[in-house]
Amino acid sequence: MFKLLSSANPKTLKSKKKGYLTFILHLAPSDLSGYDTCPKATHGCRLACLNTAGRGGMIKAGEVTNVIQLARIRKTKYFFEDRNGFLIDLVSDITKAIKYAEARGFTPVFRLNGTSDISWEKYKIPGTDTNIFQLFPDYQFYDYTKVLNRKVNDIVNYHLTFSRAENNQGAVLKAIAQGYNIAVVFKTKQLPSEYLGLPVINADDTDLRFLDPKGSISGLYAKGKARKDTSGFVV
Repeated sequence: MFKLLSSANPKTLKSKKKGYLTFILHLAPSDLSGYDTCPKATHGCRLACLNTAGRGGMIKAGEVTNVIQLARIRKTKYFFEDRNGFLIDLVSDITKAIKYAEARGFTPVFRLNGTSDISWEKYKIPGTDTNIFQLFPDYQFYDYTKVLNRKVNDIVNYHLTFSRAENNQGAVLKAIAQGYNIAVVFKTKQLPSEYLGLPVINADDTDLRFLDPKGSISGLYAKGKARKDTSGFVV
């Protein structure tokens, strides 16, 4: 049904209990495809990346990849090599997703950086003078990012949560001053009550970061390879 989007991610499916259905775009992270989709990627986040979580990390003995990874690489090359075609397909998928979700009684929401950190606000939809958020002003988009100073303050339907890594503490403090919530991955079995003087909420309950209270830490439990992190990416 969808060329680019998916609604089958286990984390985003938790959003259904709050009445939302998240549609997510997974590209190949960092430079895995030969193109860089994560300009602020760190050693720690590469090792802990959720790109290999769940079915994305299920590789048969004797093989080096799987159909999910190949699909993400294919989509990423499509984005970089035929930008107009990609954006046209993205508009089509979002239009279909809205109809699909609303027909089932859910509010559709969209996360375009499931495993990437692309500044989507920069790209105009072919034949228009608007980006994807402006084209669908009545629908909520949200993402995580490590890129400060993105030009999104005037985009009321796009919510960004800033991601802490092992070497961006200075950027984290600037992000807090700019009003961002901060996503932090913790290794502990129980999330702390606060971090950097801000209250910690359990961000694994749902993926709906735009509903988090302002001025909070979005606490995430270490999963998969992140459980063995030694870089400092995981607190």
